[in-house]
Amino acid sequence: MKKNFLKVIKAAIISLIVAFLFVFMICFTLKKVGKEKIDMAIYLLNIITVNQNQVEEIQPVLNGNVLVNYPTFGTKYATLKIESINLELPVYYGANYTILKSGIAHDDTSFFPGEGGSIILAGHNFKTFLANLPQAEIGDKIELNTNYGTFNYEIYDTKVVNETDTEKVPIQNEKEILMIYTCWPINTIGHASQRYVVYANKVEE
Repeated sequence: MKKNFLKVIKAAIISLIVAFLFVFMICFTLKKVGKEKIDMAIYLLNIITVNQNQVEEIQPVLNGNVLVNYPTFGTKYATLKIESINLELPVYYGANYTILKSGIAHDDTSFFPGEGGSIILAGHNFKTFLANLPQAEIGDKIELNTNYGTFNYEIYDTKVVNETDTEKVPIQNEKEILMIYTCWPINTIGHASQRYVVYANKVEE
């Protein structure tokens, strides 16, 4: 009886040691790999496994400087082009995790091209998105080819701002200004506390 009891105790101790070593190895691996690489792995996995919901598209119409029939949230309504940095990406109405995986997100609190106010676009800083945005220079042209017309802009300023500096990306209706931002530093993976912003004025053609 005593021998059996000792065997049980010994087996329990061995199990605890194995469990401790297993947890230790997991912690060591996580520390070695790094949180940023884990975030990237999760992001890439979500790209493969999560599909954007299919929603009915609405055809917008610009009447003067008022957009009639706004796009459905989550649908593509434009293409962003900056030839100087060889950039061409789809623009979707709204901003959420799914949209940002697909292309450029249009802040739904901002104006649309042609409406005469602030247009705020955002995108990831990964290679296939806005990694080249800091290479754009003052004077470079930006084109927004929407499904209700083409609008052209010229870069007049660039800034690095804190994510909390919302006054640096103001929403106003006095002048049509296009603002495009991404995370900064540009090689950041995971959370970044700063944003790189490009500012462009509408060019009348």
